[in-house]
This record gives sequence, structure tokens and C-alpha cells, in this order.
Amino acid sequence: MERDTGKLLWMTCFVRAVETGSFSAAARELGIGQPNVSRHIASLEAHLELRLLQRTTRRLLLTVEGERYYAEARHALDSIEEAEAIARGDDEPRGLLRVSCAVLVGQLHVQPLVAPLLQQHPHLEIELQLSDDYVDVVGERYDVAVRVGPLTSSMLVARKLGVSEHCVFASMQYLEAHGEPQTPQDLAGHECILHTKLANPSVWKFRDDEVHVRGRYRLNHHEAILSAVREGRGIGLAPAWIIEDDVRAGRVKPLLVDHPMPHSDIHLLYPTRRHLSARTRVMIDAITKSFSAKSCMRTGYVAGLTAPI
Repeated sequence: MERDTGKLLWMTCFVRAVETGSFSAAARELGIGQPNVSRHIASLEAHLELRLLQRTTRRLLLTVEGERYYAEARHALDSIEEAEAIARGDDEPRGLLRVSCAVLVGQLHVQPLVAPLLQQHPHLEIELQLSDDYVDVVGERYDVAVRVGPLTSSMLVARKLGVSEHCVFASMQYLEAHGEPQTPQDLAGHECILHTKLANPSVWKFRDDEVHVRGRYRLNHHEAILSAVREGRGIGLAPAWIIEDDVRAGRVKPLLVDHPMPHSDIHLLYPTRRHLSARTRVMIDAITKSFSAKSCMRTGYVAGLTAPI
């Protein structure tokens, strides 16, 4: 039993050193002195017969083995803390909540939820990772994820939050100079801004047609495309909820709204329905409530999105 207690202390020192970035910061937090933190982590590495950390003069770097051990150790410590809280009848969310989101959905619709949650729950920590690349939610130990587009894993619980409708749009400056397309086929005669992360950037799909477009300007991010459209450099294609403020302000105009484009579903993902921690439940509830109130995430949004007169 004494050995197990020692291993728990070693694990705690290691996790807090990783999360605070130094032995001295972990020591201050734990109140045990920096030499003790160093000694406990050395004991852990000796017990595992693995190097978990590479020490430099400026920071701590996790080895590959250290990354794997950290993910499991963080989960284990959170589970212990959760079990103790439940035993005390305390269901207050606590511990580290890891959230993965597509970049713009995260920035515009998830990040605004973080500050209120942290203020309401003083024992909660939130790590928000923004990436449009594939993320292994289970393997990388995320508690929840928000994703736009087709689902790739059947291991996850998926709750539909809404839809992301796409539309083409241009600035008034561009339309005054080049005219407004009246049909999708008219786009072939316009300068279009191409998104390089699309499977085929030069093919724009409508529900009843697809059009081959051309463009001399290519970008890899929706925000950059919106900026280029504002400057009058061409016609862009993006999710409608990204351009909402610019449409309301008259900076850009949605085009061909009578010719809808295919939409993408937006899902909230999490690994299991059973034994959800309190911290996971509060994030799921916050995201679900927020997204359900957004008109820009509903089918038919583009049709009602018109530029002010």
C-alpha cells in the first residue's frame, strides 16, 4: 500500500510538472519543494524504466513515452478526483476538460463559452485545441469534440448540433465592376477565390448542378478567403455563418441564394454515454444549448440571409 501511495505521488508530480511547465512551478503548487518533485519524477522514471522528460535549460520536453504516459496519468488522476467528489456528494465539475474543435467553429462558437464556465466552476480547467486536421478523439483522450462534415468513427457518441450551409458571395465593389452572376453557370466567367483544402478547389457544387470555376488567387483558410472577398479580389465560397456579420454590415453580398449548395452537418462527439464526468456534462450542456439557439446553424439560413438595402 505504501508503494502504491508513493506511485500516486510520483504520478501527481509528473503531471503537474508537465502542465505547469517546470519542476519549480509544480513544487510551489504542491507545496513540497523542487528537490522533492525532481526526486519523485526520477523515481517514477526508474520504476517504469523509461525516460519521460527531456530537461533543457528553458523548458521540459515530453518524450514519446512521456506523451503516452501523461495522457493515461492525467485520466487516472481525474478519475480519482471524480470518485472522491462523488463519494462526498460533491458533483461540482473539476479537473481538466480537453475539447477539440474545427478552427473557426471553435473560435466563433465554442471559445465564447469557456470564460463563463471557468467563472462558474472554480475547480474546472479547460484545454481547447483548434485544428481542421483529423483528430483521434479516443486515442488523444479528448472529452468532447465539435466537428463539421462526415463522421469517421463509429466508436463515438454523436449528437447533431446543426448544419453548416455554404454559399458564394462577393463584395459590392466587385459586383459593381464585374456584374452579379444570375445562375451557377455564370460563375465560370468570373474571378473566383479557390480554397486549396477542398478535394477539388475548382469545382463548386450546387444541389442540382456543379460548376467548374477559375481563379488566380488560392487560399487555404475561410477567414483569408473572406478577407480577400472584402478587398474585391473575387467571388468566394464559405460557410454562411462565417460571413453573417459582413453581410449585415453590407461589406459582402450572398449570391445565387435560389440555388442552394450542399450543407455539412455539425456534430458534438464524445467517447461514451456512460459515466460521464461532471466536467464533460457541463460542456456538453453548454455547447448544445448555445448551438440550438443559433439561427445560422439551421437549414434554410442562407435563403433568409440578404444584404441590407
